[in-house]
Amino acid sequence: MRTPKRAEDGTLSRRTALRLAGLGAGIGVSATLGGCQSANMFGDAPPAGPAESKPSMSIGTGSVRVGLILPLTASGNAGSAAQSLKNAAELAIAEFNAPDISLIVKDDGGSAQGGQQAAEQAISEGCEIILGPLFAVAVRPAGQIARQRGVPVIAFSTDAQVASRGVHLLSFLPASDVDRIVGYAAEQRRKSFAALLPDTAYGQVVEAEFQQAVAKNNGRVLGLARYAAGNPAAAVAQVSAVARQADCMFVPDGHTAAAAVVTQLRATGLDTSRTVLIGTGLWDDPAVHRNPAFNGAWYAAPDNTGFRGFAQRYRAKFGSEPVRTASLSYDAVSLVAALVKTQGAQRFSEGVLTNPSGFSGIDGIFRFKSDGTSERGLAVHQIGNGAARIISPSPRSFTTA
Repeated sequence: MRTPKRAEDGTLSRRTALRLAGLGAGIGVSATLGGCQSANMFGDAPPAGPAESKPSMSIGTGSVRVGLILPLTASGNAGSAAQSLKNAAELAIAEFNAPDISLIVKDDGGSAQGGQQAAEQAISEGCEIILGPLFAVAVRPAGQIARQRGVPVIAFSTDAQVASRGVHLLSFLPASDVDRIVGYAAEQRRKSFAALLPDTAYGQVVEAEFQQAVAKNNGRVLGLARYAAGNPAAAVAQVSAVARQADCMFVPDGHTAAAAVVTQLRATGLDTSRTVLIGTGLWDDPAVHRNPAFNGAWYAAPDNTGFRGFAQRYRAKFGSEPVRTASLSYDAVSLVAALVKTQGAQRFSEGVLTNPSGFSGIDGIFRFKSDGTSERGLAVHQIGNGAARIISPSPRSFTTA
């Protein structure tokens, strides 16, 4: 079974629009995934808005009701990001070919109580599936309510701890970045690794996946150390000797911290023409690309071509720039619309949502795993001359054996 394609009118061409020929069991989708490393890493929500019941709004006129929970009244950047995700959902409805869905938009205020109330209201109003929340603090209670009622959730948090059976995360999770970059390094016959990791929740997650990925690829971790924010000197000294012997040096941190680490490593004699610097989607950042200390480095992240097209269409409709994570809600809505069109009564069943063949998006392929986490096919980028270029394209399909 194939989903009818959207009109070829130019509206469709990490840090993605799903093509209508889906990868799994004939499921076709059109959507855009985004936010390689979103600002809500591990659901660190802003101060929550009030938890009182808030009125909902509806987008679309279809017969299948779909909840969309976002922190629309949360303070600061969170509320602005939520509005951008809502706009992207509206764009998906407008661009999809006559979707038979109505989005019931709920505001969780960025709080746990708000997430619980929003989920309860959405389900009581007949929603068959819930998209969102954005922050882990709201995903957990919303997911608990939804599981009790047998309603699946596709949330946008980057905290894998809130994933569970029936509560799926559509965000970019660090594990996919780590698996891809370590796997690519192994393909290039680079088998020995050293690592300097931030002593943060993100660093802990990345460290565990890094150890597993190196072992899975028959490699060796020669040395590993953690550093506190702004103080990498002791950790650099701890691994500097083995780093010079390693094939790859893993520094999964944002520009400011990673640049400090790399500068100190170079001062100890690290030759990055021999020991390749490798990182995660946190390096999908112009500031990293412009820094000559990262020349030659590799990192895993989506191919951004798709997001650029999505952003252009978003600007044309709303007159503003989308946040990078706006594409998550676009993809989620488009996925749901396609499942409604193609999968009948089983449209939101666990078997359909966790099809191992997955779905294909602008930022590459993705699939939901049975534990609620997701896996993505990413590109490998190399930094040089103030930019990044793809040296290994995103895979077109998952291995399902």
